Amino acid sequence: MKHICLQIEMISNLNGQPKLQQEKTLDLITSLTNVEENLIYESTKLVIELILSENLSLIFSRQMFSELIKVFQKLPPYISKQLYMLSLEYIQTRLISFEEHAIDIRMNLSEIYDKEEDWKEAADVLSAIPIETGQKQYPKDFKLKIYVKIADLYLNAGDDAQAEAFINRASLLQTDVNDEQLQIKYKLTYARVLDNRRKFIESAQKYLELSYKSALNEAERNQALEQALNCAILAPAGQPRSRFLALLYKDERCRALSFDILEKMYLDRIIRRDQFKEFEKSLPHHQKAQNIDGTTILEKAIMQHNLLSASNIYLNISFEQLALLLEISEDKAESIASQMISEGRLEGKIDQIEKFIYFKGNRDNADMPSQELCIQLNSLFDKIELLYKKDISTL
Repeated sequence: MKHICLQIEMISNLNGQPKLQQEKTLDLITSLTNVEENLIYESTKLVIELILSENLSLIFSRQMFSELIKVFQKLPPYISKQLYMLSLEYIQTRLISFEEHAIDIRMNLSEIYDKEEDWKEAADVLSAIPIETGQKQYPKDFKLKIYVKIADLYLNAGDDAQAEAFINRASLLQTDVNDEQLQIKYKLTYARVLDNRRKFIESAQKYLELSYKSALNEAERNQALEQALNCAILAPAGQPRSRFLALLYKDERCRALSFDILEKMYLDRIIRRDQFKEFEKSLPHHQKAQNIDGTTILEKAIMQHNLLSASNIYLNISFEQLALLLEISEDKAESIASQMISEGRLEGKIDQIEKFIYFKGNRDNADMPSQELCIQLNSLFDKIELLYKKDISTL
């Protein structure tokens, strides 16, 4: 420590000799790698105070601070983390002059937190970069990279709302960036955000798009396709999901995945609890989460699917029968039906007094071709009869 102080005093007395002053300062900065661990924090503090001294020119200070950051990168992470935070404290009052250094420090510090799996801190450190409010104009690809990284970190930390906020910022930039790898990273993070926010159809569409990217290897494409399939199955029952299931059902690549449950959903078959429980085990942790009513995401999706399937079979059904079909209580069966009808995902009406649900739409539509066929057959029979009578009359 005493040696450091003597060097700093000597450098301070070299005013008017900029070249020598720079050489000695570089030597001092480099020597920090050899300082004992219990002394490095205080030693670095003295070096930073020297670099930021008003006796030194701004150009010189900026150059030396860049060299100091390079030294931090050579130190063990638990030490460099402390020194990065110390540096941020010192340059906070001169942020306009050291904005680029602050960004480098935050990126390096965030990387350390990321490796330590302290994702919330890693995201917070990175999100403090003044990308939009700083003095410098940053390239769009750099801004996109930072926003996507922040969103990814918040996802890992379980803060889906913050992740969505930053991926939405990235969405405003992605059309102006041509870097394919960065585009893929953006789309993958966006798909994960939608997935975590339970916007499953939108997420499935993003994953499916990624599954066709030639820039990804086969394993990555298959993983994206599997996620598309999972999200489609977890999506709320209705026309958007039905259309997407049809798209996946016709995709030959899905034959190697969870095709059995996909086929049952596509063909509107009733799915029993024992038939989907094995599939549920393969889902990632966040997709196994429970809803407010205590059901899992998959359970609720299957209930809604089975209710739609029932509407294609029955003209009407009692609450009791529906509850047995869905393997839930009568109250819950009524609640699910009521919600789906109110959201326009199921056509029907509920008679709470008689405790019956009357379906319409699918059944009526199914009858229409039969009615038209009968009319056409009757017309054909009439023509045959007229022709037959005509033929008889000529005999």
